[in-house]
Amino acid sequence: MSSKLSAFFGQLVVACLCAVGAVVLRELTDLILPAGAGPFALTFPFVLFATLFARWTAGVITMLLSALFAWYFVLPVNNSFTFEIASDAPRVLVNVLSGFLIVALAEYYRRVVRQAISTRDALAEERKLLLQEIDHRVKNKFAMVSGLVRIEARGAKSHDARQALERLQGRVESISKVHEALFRDEDGDSRVDMQVYLSSLCNSLRDGVVTQDGVQVVTDLRPVNLSRDKAIAVGLVVNELFTNAVKHAFEGREKGEIRVLLETEPAGLVVTVADDGVGMPKGDTRKGSLGQGLLQSFAESAEGELEYPEVAQGTCVRLRLPYR
Repeated sequence: MSSKLSAFFGQLVVACLCAVGAVVLRELTDLILPAGAGPFALTFPFVLFATLFARWTAGVITMLLSALFAWYFVLPVNNSFTFEIASDAPRVLVNVLSGFLIVALAEYYRRVVRQAISTRDALAEERKLLLQEIDHRVKNKFAMVSGLVRIEARGAKSHDARQALERLQGRVESISKVHEALFRDEDGDSRVDMQVYLSSLCNSLRDGVVTQDGVQVVTDLRPVNLSRDKAIAVGLVVNELFTNAVKHAFEGREKGEIRVLLETEPAGLVVTVADDGVGMPKGDTRKGSLGQGLLQSFAESAEGELEYPEVAQGTCVRLRLPYR
């Protein structure tokens, strides 16, 4: 069966069902309100439905079947196509033409709506392609910047310069991962899934910053969404604390562990970066250092506060921030 014949068959089925529905509704109406409805009054809603649901062909067939039924069974003389009163013929013609006018208007409306939907879908597809192109270009830019910084770090003669460049590369990675998380967000609400984002960030930091084979990275992250700007700030805090741990915690050690946690509390969120390394001297948070100043700035951008709880071994830093 060809597609056109199949489509016509479907339209015919819809038309027949609508015509039967009009007849049944009329019979029910006559039981409740005898002679309460005109011969064609209950036909028009079904004609409208058939046209909108199955195109104009179904509407025309519904109108023709319903008109023939009303003419033969409802109008005087019953069970006949003759008119008891000659003036009934023009009235029937006007009703039938009104039904065809409804078909024409409904078909026009259906086509306008369909065209609007097609235009919307085309614009959505174009927008998707543009976003993909932008995403591709932005990824390339991030990769280029990260690659340039990596090359400079490898060629740096000074150990401090090399560490500073590696730290800068981590910051670039932090922002890059937020971009990737936002591009994956199909709802388009500009919020970042922190479980996915921090997991991806920690994997990148592990692969790019950790040089000791014995240092393990452990994450335990709850599924939480944050705004883009707050997510970037949290990512930068994690990057700073992570690189600090790699730099200072495992001097003279072959094994160690860095833990990154994201927990929810009634008052908000807690992001924890901890290690089981040598630790810092008691009370020493290097408040005057550039790194500590950056950490404080990033924490304020996230609308959070840094805490340095005492632990039995290693170093632990928490970022508390309200969840909103």
